[in-house]
Amino acid sequence: MDITGNTIFIPGATSGIGLALALRLQAKGNTVVVGGRRTELLEKLAAEHGFATVRIDTADAASITAAVGEVLDRHPELNVLIAMAGIMRVEDWRTAGFLADAEETVTTNLLGPIRLIAALTEHLSTRPGAAIMTVSSGLAHAPLRATPSYNATKAAIHMLGETLRLQLADTGIQVKELVPPAVRTALLPGQETSDVAMPLDEFADEVMALLEADPGAPEVLVERVKFLRFAEVRGDYDKVVATLNAADPHTH
Repeated sequence: MDITGNTIFIPGATSGIGLALALRLQAKGNTVVVGGRRTELLEKLAAEHGFATVRIDTADAASITAAVGEVLDRHPELNVLIAMAGIMRVEDWRTAGFLADAEETVTTNLLGPIRLIAALTEHLSTRPGAAIMTVSSGLAHAPLRATPSYNATKAAIHMLGETLRLQLADTGIQVKELVPPAVRTALLPGQETSDVAMPLDEFADEVMALLEADPGAPEVLVERVKFLRFAEVRGDYDKVVATLNAADPHTH
C-alpha cells in the first residue's frame, strides 16, 4: 500500500485510532472518506478537516450496502478500505446478561468487516494500488480475561486476513492487517488516561512510519504490540497471559 495518492474509505474514523490515521493519511496526499454513525460529528469533521464523509452503521447490513453505494458513486476512484470500526465490552460469562454484549461485539467486529469487504472486493479488484486493511489487536494472540468476545473476534479477523491474502493474491488487492496494542482511546472506560496504554499520537506516528518504510508488509506491528503478537512464537505465552491479566482489565 503506497502512502500517498489513494482514495481511502475508513468506517469508524470519527475518533480514536481511525481519526488519528485519517488525519495523517490526508496530510500525505490521500483523499479520505470518513464513515461513522453520528451525522453531526461527520459534519463537524468535514468542516474542520475537509474530509469526505458518509453515514454508516457497520452493525447494520443495510447501512453498509447503502454507504458503500454512496461512496462509490461519489468516489469511483476508491482503492483502499481500512475496516476500522469496532467495539470492546467487558463480559463475565459466569453471570447472566453477557450475551447481548457478546452478540453485538461479533456483529460489529466480525460481521461488519466481512460485509464491508464483500461489498467492495469486486470494485477494488479493478483499481490500481488496491488494498484492504483489517484491524485486529494484540489480544488476537494473547487473551485478556475481561473481554472474551473481543479477543475472539480479533483472532477471527487475524485469520480472515491471512486467508484472504491467499485468495486475493491474483486480484491485485493487497491485504494488510493493523495490529494495535492497548492505545489511549475511549474503547474502554479509563483507557484514554491509562499508563498501560500507548499514547494515541505515538501509535499513529509509528504506524505511518511503518507503512512508509515497508508498503508491502502484510502486518503493521508497532514495537509495543510484539510482546503479545509473538508470545507463542517466543515460547513465553503463559507468562505473557499472566502479565497481561495482572493489570486492570479496563486498561487494555
